[in-house]
Amino acid sequence: MSLALIIPDRKLDDLQQRLAQALPDTEIEVWPQIRNPAAVEFAVVWKQPHGSLASLPALQAVQCFGAGVDAILADPTLPALPIARIVDPTLTDTMVRYLDGVVSYYRLRLDVFSAQQQQKQWKPKSPRKIAHIAVLGLGELGAAAATHFASLGYSVTGWARTPKQLEHVSCFHAAEGLTKAVADADIVICLLPLTPATQQMLSEGFFSSLKPGAIFINVARGDIVDETALQAALDNGQLQAACLDVFCQEPLPAEHPLWSHPAVLITPHVSAVTDVGAVVEQIAENYRRNQRGEALLNPVDIGRGY
Repeated sequence: MSLALIIPDRKLDDLQQRLAQALPDTEIEVWPQIRNPAAVEFAVVWKQPHGSLASLPALQAVQCFGAGVDAILADPTLPALPIARIVDPTLTDTMVRYLDGVVSYYRLRLDVFSAQQQQKQWKPKSPRKIAHIAVLGLGELGAAAATHFASLGYSVTGWARTPKQLEHVSCFHAAEGLTKAVADADIVICLLPLTPATQQMLSEGFFSSLKPGAIFINVARGDIVDETALQAALDNGQLQAACLDVFCQEPLPAEHPLWSHPAVLITPHVSAVTDVGAVVEQIAENYRRNQRGEALLNPVDIGRGY
């Protein structure tokens, strides 16, 4: 029996070594150099090539290398097996810190002063008046972000597909609740999971429903947003600015117009970086659970897509 790492385009020596130490009696193999596919019972994946899991006849369970499982579920040949994702407490803290920094960046008008610096202009301005923040997606990360900003005194609304309750956060749900959640928001933060229902969900109609001059932050998945509609909203002033950590295509192509848009702040998918130590611990535990016939930690509801 063996464990396979199916994580293309990434150096895996350290992960392989750590897992070998945590599971000394298990062979840790790296795709595509798998000597005996029939011996693989457990796979750790991230953006796996379609068909790679179906080629493992003895596979019993799949472990996502991160929190988001949209790339796994997009495989049309995906076997009907238990899937687990990583839940990293430090990842939540990292995300909240990132968002806190971005909100402060806009509140203090650092985007304006950065542009002024390029023009050698000296034009003092008072901070932006940011009172209301809307958070789309109230899973673990979204709930943490919404609660954090509420604790700082912001008026916070949240939206999710199903009803949620969070202290000091006005929560909305279902299609009819989305417009209400964002109508008065100065900043809208996207933390939605990518599912068939949220694919390209934030399009022209959504951006036109925002308060003119709102600021948009996307730290979820690029494919949730219609990038053409986003750019149009920036160009016509419906959006004042946007901070984008995720894109439909990553890395963002050099010729993409968002690179040079004066109202866009780009970061290279770094809003929440998973701690390798926490990942190895959860992978090893789920591997042992699978060997004992027990339920996996942090299972994915395939019907919901997260």
